[in-house]
Amino acid sequence: MKSSFYTPAELKKLPFKAIGKDVLISRYARIYGMKDIEIGSNVRIDDFCLLSGKIKIGNHVHISAFASLCGGDKRIVLEDFVNISEKVVIFAKTDDFSGATLTNPTIPEKYKNVFEAEVILKKHAIVGVGSSILPGVILGEGTVIGAKSFVKKSTEPWSVYAGAPAKKIKDRKKDLLELEKQFLKEYNSR
Repeated sequence: MKSSFYTPAELKKLPFKAIGKDVLISRYARIYGMKDIEIGSNVRIDDFCLLSGKIKIGNHVHISAFASLCGGDKRIVLEDFVNISEKVVIFAKTDDFSGATLTNPTIPEKYKNVFEAEVILKKHAIVGVGSSILPGVILGEGTVIGAKSFVKKSTEPWSVYAGAPAKKIKDRKKDLLELEKQFLKEYNSR
């Protein structure tokens, strides 16, 4: 019986811009524009994820089932140790929903106002189930986004945000930075 993840040999044949080692990508994920997608080492992309556009994924990153990363011409960057929970959507490109222009991909560009900006999730960021992140957002290092949050503004590092729109609710501990050093020393010595 075939694994639900591509084998390392199968991954090497796929036309990614770059791909590291120890990568698990579900056969049920949908990835468009692989030539614009860079994937680091020790990354796992689960079932039914959608990745499209320019995306750069660091090391030790997990993208849970049903997550969507829509990069467009601007990048989505997931730095090391980022965790994306189920049903998260991240947009680097969106239509103007104010009513001033038409929307959707069937409409010619001259009738639309599309906004594009790079999205960056800094090291150790975690995005909770069902959250949405809009173009131009930078999640500071160690930021946690609570479940079902709507993030339209950049965040402070080592903070916890929740709500729609997301607001800071408390600071986050940095104890994990010591564990990261220990882990990387062990991981890199194998």
